Amino acid sequence: MTAEHARSRADDHVRNVTVRGIAARVSVRPGVGSHTDKPPLLLCNGIGTSLEALQPLVDQLHPDRGLVRFDVPGVGGSALPPFPYPIAGLASWVTALMAQLGHRRFDVLGLSWGGGLAQQLAVQAPRRVRRVVLVATGTGALMVPARPRVLKIMATPRRHRDPAYAAKVASEIYGGSMRTDGARGAALLHGATRSGPKRGYYYQLASMAGWTSLPFLGLLRQPTLVMGGDDDPIIPVANPKLQAALIPHSQLHIYQGGHLGVLTEADELAPIIDRFLDGDSPDPMNRDQENTR
Repeated sequence: MTAEHARSRADDHVRNVTVRGIAARVSVRPGVGSHTDKPPLLLCNGIGTSLEALQPLVDQLHPDRGLVRFDVPGVGGSALPPFPYPIAGLASWVTALMAQLGHRRFDVLGLSWGGGLAQQLAVQAPRRVRRVVLVATGTGALMVPARPRVLKIMATPRRHRDPAYAAKVASEIYGGSMRTDGARGAALLHGATRSGPKRGYYYQLASMAGWTSLPFLGLLRQPTLVMGGDDDPIIPVANPKLQAALIPHSQLHIYQGGHLGVLTEADELAPIIDRFLDGDSPDPMNRDQENTR
């Protein structure tokens, strides 16, 4: 990052915001310079991790870009809801959160579990979501599955609560650079993140029960960047290829790496995301923008 960019970067402000009775922990970085009038980028995290886990990507995205991160209800510093949200309900809650923050229109990036939320937001709130980035994510119940051993590890929050266990299984479930450096995976999960109660993890799992995006991917009208690693045990590479084939206005980028490549190799992948978000391809929803202000 250049000295000029470092000077222009706005500070992240972490605070609690109550939306529909649920206190949520949110981090907001306002856009500055050329990004002042552009929609912010909403970052949706993977399962069981707080907003801090995305810091390696945040550090590499354009410093002028407005960003919003949040802890899913029941995870990190956000309150546990009284019952699990279905993914459609959570998408509605997130849209209300963004409106409360003053953002009627925004871009969204979803990583892993957060990619499911991003897909639901895109189809459920098409006048709110301008562009979509899907990273290391699948289509839900109907997708090319991971191996049973990987699914077994993912079924519990143990890796988020036990650093030694996280280091032991990182190579098997994350792939990529974790194949030879499992401790790096443990550091990403435990360095600065807050896991929250175990029940929050299971609520996140339950929110996706029976959900699939396959029936509606062809209805998405937003420009969409689909990214996936060629060594991702959780999301086999056939899944991002399928998503890109089904989404009308999509670009596909397969990178060399694993499930957490957008974090471990953020210096290589963040510029690709920036170029896509700042691209001049037509916005199919442009005709509706006046109705969202």
